[in-house]
Amino acid sequence: MEDDVLTTLKILIIGESGVGKSSLLLRFTDDTFDPELADTAGQERFRTLTPSYYRGAQGVILVYDVTRRDTFTKLDNWLNELETYCTRNDLVKMLVGNKIDKENHELDRNEGLKFARKHSMLFIEASAKTRDGVQCAFEELVEKIIQTPGLWESETQGRGVQLGRQDQAAGGGCGGYCSLV
Repeated sequence: MEDDVLTTLKILIIGESGVGKSSLLLRFTDDTFDPELADTAGQERFRTLTPSYYRGAQGVILVYDVTRRDTFTKLDNWLNELETYCTRNDLVKMLVGNKIDKENHELDRNEGLKFARKHSMLFIEASAKTRDGVQCAFEELVEKIIQTPGLWESETQGRGVQLGRQDQAAGGGCGGYCSLV
């Protein structure tokens, strides 16, 4: 891919309500965090949009809350939905254990890593609040999509999110903690 060409990628962020999907996205795109943000994309009133939501996606970020085991155990349901509605077999998947800044973790890193390996997913733990792992998660997902030519080369060119590594010096980059499988 040439440096001066922006390609539009469709990346989904899915998971149970309240795991921080919107917060992760806003932290990446605007570098903002709102503790009062309502995470509504998974609510039932949006379920009729499901097939069109998944159609044509090249990447997906599955998010769970490390302080709520129920959000982790329901990941299988999200994977089943992904399999049902996604139109691509070579979709790049990443598992993100969010809210690592909080105390009282109900899941440890190894459980997330094991699940990710079992389902051939990239894996990282993150905190939308502190920025840990957020930039890395999106960058690694996009890099993997770019390394899978069938996912992007036939797509139309257009506006997209430009990724950079400007935050690494401030500790917002990958550092040494990205566990990518």
